[in-house]
Formats: sequence, C-alpha cells, structure tokens
Amino acid sequence: MIKDNQKVFNRLQLLVDALLTAVSYILAWYVKFFIIDRNNPAEGVGVLPWEVYFRLLIFIVPVYMVLYYYCNVYTPKRTVKRRFEIASIIKANTIGVVLCIVALYLMKQMHISRWMLVIFYGINVILTSLSRVVIRKTLATFRKKGFNLKHILLVGYSRAGEEYIDKILGNPQWGYVVCGVLDDHVPAGTLYRGVKVLGRIDNLHVILPENKLDEIAITLSLKDYDRLEELVDICEKSGVHTKFIPDYNSLIPSKPYTEDLAGLPVINIRYVPLTNTGNIIVKRVVDILGSLFGIIISSPVMLVCALLVKCTSPGPIIFKQERVGLHNKPFYMYKFRSMEIQKASDEKKAWTVKDDPRVTKVGKIMRKTSLDELPQLFNILKGDMSLVGPRPERPLFVEKFREEIPRYMIKHQVRPGLTGWAQINGYRGDTSIKRRVEYDLYYIENWSLGLDIKIIFLTFFTGFINKNAY
Repeated sequence: MIKDNQKVFNRLQLLVDALLTAVSYILAWYVKFFIIDRNNPAEGVGVLPWEVYFRLLIFIVPVYMVLYYYCNVYTPKRTVKRRFEIASIIKANTIGVVLCIVALYLMKQMHISRWMLVIFYGINVILTSLSRVVIRKTLATFRKKGFNLKHILLVGYSRAGEEYIDKILGNPQWGYVVCGVLDDHVPAGTLYRGVKVLGRIDNLHVILPENKLDEIAITLSLKDYDRLEELVDICEKSGVHTKFIPDYNSLIPSKPYTEDLAGLPVINIRYVPLTNTGNIIVKRVVDILGSLFGIIISSPVMLVCALLVKCTSPGPIIFKQERVGLHNKPFYMYKFRSMEIQKASDEKKAWTVKDDPRVTKVGKIMRKTSLDELPQLFNILKGDMSLVGPRPERPLFVEKFREEIPRYMIKHQVRPGLTGWAQINGYRGDTSIKRRVEYDLYYIENWSLGLDIKIIFLTFFTGFINKNAY
C-alpha cells in the first residue's frame, strides 16, 4: 500500500534533511573560517576550536527537524506547487537561525560567529530546496512509469467528479490512478475519459474489505447529499483515507474560510482579503506612492502624447468615460483621446473593433502600446482606481454581463485597476469576458501584496503591447 511506502519515504527524507543540515553547517564553518577569514586569523578559526562549533550540531540538527515538521515540510507534496514547498523550507530555516542567534545571546556566547550562522542559513536553504527538486523529478519519473501510484475510488458521479478526473489525468506526475466510480444513477459501464462506472454505491461494502485502495473521494452530486454522512461513516470505519469533493465549487471559492459560531462552523461564500482594514491601508499606500512615482517618471512621455493628440486631431486631449468602480459606484476614467470626436450616443453603442475608422493614426499607436492608459495614474491618485485590479467596464456592459456571466459583479468588491491578473494572462481588448472574469475572481480571492508586485512586474513584459487593442 502507498501509505506504507509513504512512511518509509518520510523517514528517508528526515535522514536526508538531517544529513544536509549537518553538511550545510560544516560547509558554512569552512567558508567562514578558511575562505572568507583566511587572510585574517584574528577573526578566524583560532578564536574558538572547531570542536566547540561542531558540538552545536547535536542541538541544531534535531531542532531543525522539528521546525521542518511544524512548518509542514513533511506533509505529502504530490499536488502542492514547488514554490510552496520551498517557502516552507525558507520559513523553517528563518525561524531556526533566529532561534540560534537568540539562544547564543541569552547564553552570552559572544564568540560564536553570527556570520557563520547566516552563511549556514543560505547554504541549507539552497541544498534542501535542491534536494526537494531532485526528489520531485525522480518521483515524477517513477510515477509516469507506473510506480509509487495512489489508487482512488470515486463515490458518486457529478460535475465535481468529472473535474477531479480531468485534473488527475492532466497531471500524471501526481501519481494518482482513478480505479472507477460508484453511482446509483449512472449505468454501470459508463465511461468518462477512460474511467468506468463500476456499479452502485452499495458495492462499497464489497470493495473496501479488499484493502486495495489508498483513498476514497466522495464526489456525490448535490441531489445525493442526504447520503453523505452515511458514506463518510462507512469509509472511516474501513480505515481508508477519505476526501470530500463538493459539487458546489461554482459557489464556494478555492480558498473558503470558516467562522466558529459557538461551535457551529459557518462557511463564507466568498473570501475577499481586501475587505481587511490592514490590507486596504497597505494597498492604498502602495497605490499613492506608485501613482506618484509613475506620474513623475512618465511625465515626459505623457507630454509628448498630449502634444501629438492635440496636433493631429481636433478635440480635447483627455477623454473621460464613465466606468463602474468599487461597490458599483460610477466614476470617470481618464485616457488620452485616441478616436475622432463623436456623439455620445454613438460612442455608447459598442467597444472598438479591428480597423475601426474612428481611431486616429496616433491613437492606434497609443492603444497598441497602452500609452493612452497613462492618465489613469491620476485616477489611482484620486482613489477611483488601483494600480492592480480588475479592469473597469462601462455601465451598459455591466448591466449586460451581470445577467449573462455568473459572479460577474464580485469584481466590484475591489477597486478597478490599471493592470490586472487577466491582462497579463492575455485577456485584454476583444477577448473572452467569461475567462477574464475567472482571472479577476482568482485575483480577488488570492490577493496579496506579493501578487500585486508580480503583476506590476509582469506588466512591463506582457501588458503594455496589446495585440487585441484596436
């Protein structure tokens, strides 16, 4: 069984990590005293004998293994992205080196080199992370060849079950094998992407005693949820690890959060980090500083754009258009005018299409390079917009999309942005609104300052040149 292999594998990982921690410490000692301080003996190994340093390993190695455990370094990582595993390693090592320095200070051990501990921190993070990369690649190779597989049975045929099968088949490196599906409504023998419906749910009583499964995934459709408690009870009595994959993922976000209401768990339908006061303040401060910096840096470019607009087409330099922003409140968004002057009724009919005769020659260049968007830095400074967020839309299209696209209005729970997660993934201009909303919702539910910085950084490489802008 895979769980037996997992125990052996975890023990081997523990030994490898203990060895790497010791090796990193010895390497740090060597680098500090025989490379960095080789020309300065007074600062080098002569201050304390090597035995004193190496004796500390008796305490450091066990402490680091405990930290790895509590920082979830040893939890199963089949479906966890590599960056999260490396983040756990960095977290454990950061806590470890801080604890070492604090302990030395409290024990008044002033001669132990703090710089050596810093070097140890860097080497240990690198070596442990590299070991995880090698292990991941090795396991992925074994799994593709049919080894170290985890066998799963689905109980219930539903949209969630189909999506679960899609994910597993799309990621063979996870090493999951769906053995089949049990369902009372779909006929036995029905296939979905090669996975067969084996029979009715009551067949669990026959299948579970055979002890050939590593996991049960309960994927009941909503109409069968009255059996959920019964099935969980059956699966847990068998000792097989059981998962529940709800058939309402269109309603519940990927990262739901719960509240404890006097012992009653309450699931919140939508988690929006930017409803937190601290997050709101941080984002607003970044917006103010970023917009001021952007205005100063881009002022020569904006001046040139303003002159070109004025000299090549009669009419105002700045084009103001009503958009829907935070909490569904309308505001006027600024752009450099890139089209000929037209009646308000004509302008409201639709968005720009390819080879649109209303777009000026200068406007076409500005649209392609997104230079027409630069005046929105003033919208950000005013507080109508943010540097990063879902792009705002006109009121008439908001009314249209709120009826046609599920969860469309959720995007108005945050400030609209100059750039966004959808835009850097190619959803700009004349592209799928539905897909754009999916990316916007991901951003809203997973916001962090780091994600904002990533989007701003990527905008410089993918966001300015817009092939879909006409």
